[in-house]
Amino acid sequence: MPPASEPMPGKDDTVPTVTDAPMSEAIFRAARAHRIMAGNLLRETGLYPGQELLMMQLWERGEQRQADLIKTLGLDPSTVTKMLQRLEQSGFVTRRPSSHDRRAVVVNTTRAGQALRDRVLQAWRDLEQITAHGLTDEEYDQAMHLLARIEANLTGTPGTDDAPDAD
Repeated sequence: MPPASEPMPGKDDTVPTVTDAPMSEAIFRAARAHRIMAGNLLRETGLYPGQELLMMQLWERGEQRQADLIKTLGLDPSTVTKMLQRLEQSGFVTRRPSSHDRRAVVVNTTRAGQALRDRVLQAWRDLEQITAHGLTDEEYDQAMHLLARIEANLTGTPGTDDAPDAD
């Protein structure tokens, strides 16, 4: 695999340059590279990036309503529905009407879906190692702090001591 600073052979690595928004462009580029790497690491599981996050919710919390998955993941309902359809077709989840509320759909993992858990978690450990490669403990902690602050800025989440004041 080529070093991170070189484009991958055969990939169109062009990203529009936004002169007036270098931080936003850098975040976009890093997120894009992270998603591509996640896809590469997840490929052997049969999952696409994003699907593993839904599966992690089911593994951690067990059977739950589709509406709760949508809320927890913070995704558009149509995106989650499409994701669940693909996971169901692959045999990783089941969906059925709730016994308590016929309007609600309940989602659960299958045995095949449960069998993915260790491989998916390993893929995320590998992704973490690749992402943080070469960072000192101090740099890692600084990066985590800065990313949390950026997220708070973008979501308007209160509680970050040094977040900018709303004017």
